[in-house]
Amino acid sequence: MIAHLRTMLGVVLCGVLCLGFASAGHAQNAKRVFILHSYELEHVCGGPQHVGVLRGLAEGGFTEGVNLVAMAFAMDTKRVNNTPELMRRQAEAAQEAIAAYKPDVLVTLDDNAFRMVGLAYANTDLPVVFSGLNVRPEKYAEKVPWLDTREQPGHNITGVLEKLHTLKALKVQRSILKKLDMVYVIADNSPTGEAALTQFREEMASEPHDFLWRHMVTDSWEEYQQLMLAACTDPEIDTIYPMALLLKDAKGKTYTAPEVLRWTTKVCRKPSIPINYSFVKLGVMGGVGVDFEHMGIQTGRIVARILNGEKPGDIGLQQAERYALVFNLARAKELGIVIPEDILLAADYVYSE
Repeated sequence: MIAHLRTMLGVVLCGVLCLGFASAGHAQNAKRVFILHSYELEHVCGGPQHVGVLRGLAEGGFTEGVNLVAMAFAMDTKRVNNTPELMRRQAEAAQEAIAAYKPDVLVTLDDNAFRMVGLAYANTDLPVVFSGLNVRPEKYAEKVPWLDTREQPGHNITGVLEKLHTLKALKVQRSILKKLDMVYVIADNSPTGEAALTQFREEMASEPHDFLWRHMVTDSWEEYQQLMLAACTDPEIDTIYPMALLLKDAKGKTYTAPEVLRWTTKVCRKPSIPINYSFVKLGVMGGVGVDFEHMGIQTGRIVARILNGEKPGDIGLQQAERYALVFNLARAKELGIVIPEDILLAADYVYSE
């Protein structure tokens, strides 16, 4: 049983925390894993990773209610706790909960959880395994020395790096559209947005290709709307690659992935490529996206190895192995795009509504 800790302004709900301890009594000598979410528990990135972590642990011989107890804590740093002060309070609350729970392994999902909490345990006795890291790990190691090499981390931290599979995504999109020369990338200025754009650049530079691309960065909901409306009517732009998933309007209201992408697909008549396969449910036409659940499975397998006695410093960092091929047929039909049958047959998920 997972005890879901919902916190706001650093307040830990004691009754829920106690539920997590109670569940440990069902399995003697159960291993304890603390899963720290950067965002809300149901977030389109963190939610599938959490499911995957538990699946990977089960593959490695650790099953909830049998020999494993898992505790989830949501920092909610996109929707609610998205100022430096609120994020700091969430990090403190998370560390208090970790101290009370005394896990065998700490798992962090996405960058904020790792940057603000995971790094605090560098070079301690608590193993830390990250999932979905966007920022280059060497950059984090400049502040806190936790990484010798990617192949041999050498300390108490290891994990799985996110990979966009950008060129594969563009090649698949071109095979559907027949013509794809120019892609429009729009990102926000959050650490995750900056890291995603950096990763996009690096992947685009990794091998020869003939794709062209433009990019814009904004934190403003109003500016995003203006830029997107302009891009969607620009005849030179063939497809959209939306990375701006944390925006605020002039009144301070926050817009996250569901609001941003639903608005975008409502006003834009161009196909979009999903960074996250879950974005297809929000109206993005589809193609190649990060398989967050499988990334979580990779992470869970690493955690299981540590629980079985391996040292995290001896386990090399991994790139996310898999991408998902996902399509929204209703969106494709709305845009007048026919997805070839051979591509549909190869898809991992196809949504008809």
